[in-house]
Amino acid sequence: MVGQRGDSEVDPRGTSNGGAVTDLTAPLDIGGCTVPNRLYRAPVLECAGNGEGAVDTLISELEPTAASGVGLVFQGASIVTPEGGCAAPNMTRVHDPSFVARLERLTDAIHSHEGKIFLQLAHGGLRSMATWHSDYRRRNPDQRQLAVSRPPWQLQALDRLGLISLHPHVLSTEEVYGLARQFGRCAGYATDAGYDGIHLSAANMSIVQQFLSPFYNRRDDEFADGVRFLQAVHDAVREHAGDVPLVTKVPAETVAPSFVRRYISMDESVEMAAQLVDIGYDAVVPVEVSTFWDMSIVRGAYPGRAWAAEGLRDDYAAAFGGRWRARAVALLNRLQARRFDREPGWNADFCRRVRERVDVPVLLEGGLRSRADCDRHLSAGESGEAPAAEMVGMARPFYAEPRLGARLLAGEDALCESCNNCTIPQVTGEPGRCRTPSVVREKGRLERNGAYERTEAREE
Repeated sequence: MVGQRGDSEVDPRGTSNGGAVTDLTAPLDIGGCTVPNRLYRAPVLECAGNGEGAVDTLISELEPTAASGVGLVFQGASIVTPEGGCAAPNMTRVHDPSFVARLERLTDAIHSHEGKIFLQLAHGGLRSMATWHSDYRRRNPDQRQLAVSRPPWQLQALDRLGLISLHPHVLSTEEVYGLARQFGRCAGYATDAGYDGIHLSAANMSIVQQFLSPFYNRRDDEFADGVRFLQAVHDAVREHAGDVPLVTKVPAETVAPSFVRRYISMDESVEMAAQLVDIGYDAVVPVEVSTFWDMSIVRGAYPGRAWAAEGLRDDYAAAFGGRWRARAVALLNRLQARRFDREPGWNADFCRRVRERVDVPVLLEGGLRSRADCDRHLSAGESGEAPAAEMVGMARPFYAEPRLGARLLAGEDALCESCNNCTIPQVTGEPGRCRTPSVVREKGRLERNGAYERTEAREE
């Protein structure tokens, strides 16, 4: 449990008087690691890969965030296996200890600004590129997807229609233990390289979510209870990385399509969070998700500018298997953009329910864009409603403003319009960056006026 490790005297829940007020600038203890404030950069794709310039790319992407005062940076989903498992092009793999050792340059850069950095470990399972990326399949014809069980009939139907390609390898019991040990080994490499903690990607249709979800998990061994996989990962992390702080997302599949009958309910997810804390997880990130990789991950407007970009049309066609299929995906994208709730902090009610059950920090992300929303979810409401979380995070806004932390901590708001023009091009291997002219222009104006200097620097 948080507060039982290390020598930190910081209250792991960080609140007083029944949790009435917690300032965004207050420190927080996560598993014995003291984070200097309550603002974090949520994990997103850095598209750095593993090539010669990968470490420099990660430093250029993440160091400005720490320099702007953000207390905790989550490096985005990093794949634990030497092949397969990537849900998008140019994801970074962390199976090779020699490569991870080079990332000490990144952790040193973050620490030089008094920030903390956790590494998110991941594997795509059935969400891997071998399932959906046409050009990738052409170049890797023999690659199979790791599967928790035989794929559900809905995915098999899409396979028969030729919209995806399924060649699953259902993991044996021993192979599941082997995958858990691989998560643990990668956590050990990360700790040796100076990472302050480990974050498990357990949502957005990752293989961890597939273990947890009754939609995917129909096993008949001990891992029929998906929490058992997270227990095995926890034990492996402790074996290889000691008492490093360990965080996981906790999915509730409450926005699954209506034709999905088997999914993780909210009640089940709250109970799951309590189980994970009992196992020894040091913080949880409750998120409402779908059973599929859809717009529930990046809720917001239809990214028309990105889909219409002349220079990306051939790349979309290569990814989805032709121009007509790319157009069909874009149409589906347009329809889904209308479906999902965009209320700032859309996971807040879920977080609040989990917070009532656990005694470790609960982290909130999902659509936060203003300092007022951050403060609102960290503090009790006027009606006596408990705070939703101990930390608040943003993801896409940092694509638009890498040094956003300086403005947020000074009481200002993010420029991000949740238009998603930054995310869709990532299916082609493009890096995440803001492509909305009005936002880019305003960011330039703010930069020229010194808005991204930290408060103490401005005062000097």
